[in-house]
Amino acid sequence: MFRHGSRFLARATTMTWRRPFATDLQAEYVADSSFAEAWKKVVPNVDPPKTPSAFMSPRPATPSSIPSKLTVNFVLPYTSELSGKEVDMVIIPATTGQMGVLPGHVATIAELKPGILSVHEGNDVNKYFVSGGFAFVHANSFADIIAIEAVPLDRIDPNLVQKGLTDFTQKLNTASTDVEKAEAQIGIDVHSALNAALTG
Repeated sequence: MFRHGSRFLARATTMTWRRPFATDLQAEYVADSSFAEAWKKVVPNVDPPKTPSAFMSPRPATPSSIPSKLTVNFVLPYTSELSGKEVDMVIIPATTGQMGVLPGHVATIAELKPGILSVHEGNDVNKYFVSGGFAFVHANSFADIIAIEAVPLDRIDPNLVQKGLTDFTQKLNTASTDVEKAEAQIGIDVHSALNAALTG
């Protein structure tokens, strides 16, 4: 295989890609006609299923100039905290560190770690503690933030955080299996991040 490596590299540099990468969704849903025809041959009495793009609302095209606001969708499995909210900036707790997202930010996907998510709108700053999730920043100044759990910072009881940190530390010290150790360590990480959010 290594003998043919130079040939593969030479071929890769001259190859043109058939489908360019883009984060923009289509203006409207267009069914794949070849898939629909193949489906009708196999299952003629049932309509072909829709793909995920059929259920997604189209995004506006990437603007030629940077807009003044960032449009944020912040959703949890059980509710939507922000939907199409125009803000000045969002600071997310990415696994690589705190990441500020402004209008015109480069398209990015970031994994969230336990920490503070700050939504800046003028002089108002709303802070949420998120336990984890993902942030999808699109080139057209849209940001989709999906968190597993989120709580406004002012609703967190510092005494319960300290109690949880003590409990999980004790569980880690008495854990006998790898699963118990991992669960206790996750609890310590989340409660340590909560404690840092409240004290810092």
